[in-house]
Amino acid sequence: MAGQLEGKVAIITGAGSGIGRASALLFAQEGAQLVLGDKTEAVHDTAAAVNAAGGQAVALQIDAGVEADVVRLVATAKERFGRLDIAFANAGIGGGMAGIFDATAELWSEVLRVNLIGPFLMVKHAGKAMAEAGQGGAIVLTASVAGIRSGAGGPAYSASKAGVINLAMVSAQQLSETGVRVNALCPGLTETGMTKPTFDYAKEKQVTHKLGRLNPLRRAAQPEELAKAALFLASDQASYVNGQALAVDGGLSSSHPVTRQLTGLTAV
Repeated sequence: MAGQLEGKVAIITGAGSGIGRASALLFAQEGAQLVLGDKTEAVHDTAAAVNAAGGQAVALQIDAGVEADVVRLVATAKERFGRLDIAFANAGIGGGMAGIFDATAELWSEVLRVNLIGPFLMVKHAGKAMAEAGQGGAIVLTASVAGIRSGAGGPAYSASKAGVINLAMVSAQQLSETGVRVNALCPGLTETGMTKPTFDYAKEKQVTHKLGRLNPLRRAAQPEELAKAALFLASDQASYVNGQALAVDGGLSSSHPVTRQLTGLTAV
């Protein structure tokens, strides 16, 4: 039986680890040919893993917030595989938890460059390539539950991810009649390269049971769980899903924070 992405070509950024690597392995398993980008050398390890499993992937060390690098990713997909059907703009940085009064303009500029301008550049160049090919396509942008409401990340990070959610909505409208869909994926706390310090600290202190305790599932996510959601948005299974923000967060964003669970009671 053919995979969900059989015959399709996909770009994935942030593919050196975490959600990007898990998505690369899953997309390849479902039949996609891949162009993988990441700022670190680890992207070559991801490509090697895909190729060793029988898939096809080429790796490029790039900065997702640099336009020339995004252009290179798109050009590589077209030159190497002859087309482009899917773009997963997943690369991002955290930016720390510095408050409004403590953060610098330089910090905000860098976070916005990678987390928001990077996805814009992917929509601009990958979206144009798909539109010109006239065969539709899917663009997935990694946002965050931190972009839905406050409390899940630092100010700069949260603002950048809120921008990504709006970018998905605006881009879906801008690409009207092209058949190219644009959606945002909003992970909750997930064990990735970016969150590694948090998970390492919890393991060291033997408090891993507290990770993700604020969501109804009472746990953090694994990258493979987010990869499955990204696969859905990238595939024809989501053919009528466009301009949406899909929260994959264990239910965290379904409620405002509370100090206790209410059972059969109405808050007053």
